[in-house]
Amino acid sequence: MRVLVREPIADAGIELLRSKFDVDVDTESPLEEIIAAYDGIVIRSATKVGADLIERAERLKVIGRAGVGVDNVDVEAATRRGIVVANAPESTVVSAAEQTVGLIVALARNIPQAHAALKQGRWERSTWSGVELDGKTLGVLGFGRIGQQVARRAIGLGMRVVAYDPFVTDDRFRELGVEHAPTVDDVLAAADFLTLHSPLNDETRGMINRESIAKMRDGARLVNAARGALVDEDALVEAIRSGKLAGAALDVFSREPYTGPLLELEEVVVTPHLAASTDEAQDRAGVIIAEQVAAALEGGLVSNAVNIPVVDQADLEVLGPFIPLASKLGRLAVELAGGRPGKIVVAAHGPLSDYDTRLLTMAALNGVFQGRVDQAVNYVNAPLLAAERGIAVSEERLRASRDYTNLVEVRVTPAGGGDEVEVSGTTIGPEPRLFLASAYGFGIDIELASDMVFFRYDDVPGVIGRVGTMFGENGANIANMAVSRTRDGSQALMALSVDEPPSDALIEELRNVGFGDARFIELG
Repeated sequence: MRVLVREPIADAGIELLRSKFDVDVDTESPLEEIIAAYDGIVIRSATKVGADLIERAERLKVIGRAGVGVDNVDVEAATRRGIVVANAPESTVVSAAEQTVGLIVALARNIPQAHAALKQGRWERSTWSGVELDGKTLGVLGFGRIGQQVARRAIGLGMRVVAYDPFVTDDRFRELGVEHAPTVDDVLAAADFLTLHSPLNDETRGMINRESIAKMRDGARLVNAARGALVDEDALVEAIRSGKLAGAALDVFSREPYTGPLLELEEVVVTPHLAASTDEAQDRAGVIIAEQVAAALEGGLVSNAVNIPVVDQADLEVLGPFIPLASKLGRLAVELAGGRPGKIVVAAHGPLSDYDTRLLTMAALNGVFQGRVDQAVNYVNAPLLAAERGIAVSEERLRASRDYTNLVEVRVTPAGGGDEVEVSGTTIGPEPRLFLASAYGFGIDIELASDMVFFRYDDVPGVIGRVGTMFGENGANIANMAVSRTRDGSQALMALSVDEPPSDALIEELRNVGFGDARFIELG
């Protein structure tokens, strides 16, 4: 496979890619003319990957953005084509947190203004008197990775930290010694210094505006090293000129390069979007994105993909072995159901249910659609394909698990009605090995293989011998066999794993002698 490195990344990242793939570093050739030749592309912020370019990228499987934002990528177009879009959000966590703390200190002590005055020959000690941070309250809006790192550092400076984030648990706030504010307004009212670390979306765009500024303390100070559009810059100018706010420190702006009136205010500290601009962050981003691109091309877990659920690393360690299991169960369930699903339920049983199981659902959908639609199917576009086809998809988490510690279950109801078909499985051993635990309501224990045969029949003597003879006479070797039957012994299910696909003639022969629903299923 071929990977195009379109913008410079760390040498270590390029070497990692070259150890696995054919890599071209090309920053000059017209991208629209060469993109069709590549399976993966690595970019930074300057390269635009829009829908038109994605349409030309016939082989493309992954777009790696060496950095945080993916504003320069048409994620929806990539998702529709089944292309993974990954970034390196953790690469800049430390540098962005340190930049934020630097802005807080600079804002409190007027360091840039005093520096500029002295450089111009003016010794102005009284003009640039500041305030101490010790004992002041830092309000944090957005308590993700960067917000938490800022909080750690602010506590080290003796600040009281109050934060709001609806997606962070109370336990995490307590671990860090941070007060959990119930609403945004509570943070606005408490903060002497307010720092923004929220994502930019329709709800947060312009979150700092005239109305929210009015709720802040008189003389409070604002810091923004996250996204420029979080702040209504006109409202901020008014607040500083009126004295409502004592000042602001900004690393980002709604439009960049910024040339507006904030630059005219002595109370405002500004830097030109430097939060990620450290040697360490840039090197880290290159290595991380190389790892993400390699994982995508090799069929591994892409932990930083922006168009599939991002799952915590601790969850991934537990979920990892069950992801290929869920994919095989999805394919098995839809085949046993006749191939036209109307409803799909993915259930996690046992301690596994305590984790973020969304990837299990996506894996099951991946298995359902493989070979059934006229495009590549992967974890990225499988949910979209289900939605487009009107297939209802749901998840269940059940703490109890009978017979096995952890169990993954997939249930498929055929489109247009019909009986629900259920299959379940688990993993065994350190490798791990994938085992089927039930199918059609029968408990059965057999290792899942690439080629399998299933059939139900009336439980009468001699069936097992007859099946073995028929397979042998047709030159088909049975690798493993498992048989289960109903409690009253009237019906039985036989599952076989075979070394190679059985011939159509053998399947037809099985059906002619009474195994009417004999099904050969290729799980891959």
